[in-house]
Amino acid sequence: MNLRKTTSKSVARGTFDETFIEDGFFVLTSKNDNTTIQILEREIDSSYIQFHFCTKGAADFVFNQGNYTLNILEDMSLLLYNPQRDLPIHLELKPQSWLVSFVISIKKFHGLFSQDANYVTFLSEDNKDKKYYTDGKINPSMAVVLNQLISFNLNNSIKPLYFKGKVYELLSLYFNRSEDADIEQCPFLVDEVNVAKLKKAKDIIIVNMAEPPSLKELSQSVDLSLKKLKEGFKQIYGDTVYGFLFDYKMEVARKLLESGDYNVNEVGLKVGYSTSSHFIAAFKKKFGTTPKKYTQASS
Repeated sequence: MNLRKTTSKSVARGTFDETFIEDGFFVLTSKNDNTTIQILEREIDSSYIQFHFCTKGAADFVFNQGNYTLNILEDMSLLLYNPQRDLPIHLELKPQSWLVSFVISIKKFHGLFSQDANYVTFLSEDNKDKKYYTDGKINPSMAVVLNQLISFNLNNSIKPLYFKGKVYELLSLYFNRSEDADIEQCPFLVDEVNVAKLKKAKDIIIVNMAEPPSLKELSQSVDLSLKKLKEGFKQIYGDTVYGFLFDYKMEVARKLLESGDYNVNEVGLKVGYSTSSHFIAAFKKKFGTTPKKYTQASS
């Protein structure tokens, strides 16, 4: 992403990473890993609905030349729809913040629920021509899909297909009326205290990725039973504890290799492999190529 520093304020101009899904439907993602506010803009007319999801940090949506602001915080979503006027995006993305947005035409969106349009509040006959803004909490199932979208690292040729499947999955989760299925599947997740413990477990294994604790040690550290740790972690993060850690370590390794500051052996040691042969085998399992070939291809 190309950023242009401004001289008057501690901000930077940027552009969204835009992925076309189909006519009248596209996805915008942005990761601001810098220490300055990032300003992003995109023209959106009144025939579109906007879904915004903040997976990290915070952002402000500015309207009417700065006269009106809507903020969005970490783990929150924001739905914007106004058939009476255009709602161009002017976004101020805070430092260390990530955002995923879906923009879909009302015509296409209505078609998704044409059998039961009244199910979606703002599509009902009484509300269809009224503006509709609402915020909500990102639940664990949605967080998994959002993380997969913003951390996409597969071949770019399949990106539109991958995103299409994921955005429809996320819309289904967003409009799911019943929480019963999730509760029956993993009842302790209703308790926000336990969700916080699982997030703590994730943070522990990331910080200690080179020498991670055993599952028993991890469960004791966060005060969860082994069973709840394993079941809950998979429910929230979509993988086992060590499966998640493996993917995380490989992503760190990939970025270190791309930086060009470390050789293969050094990268392997940083992510917890005592021998380069084990690291090479793990990297090839994840990315289908060796670290050396990957470095040559990305240089």
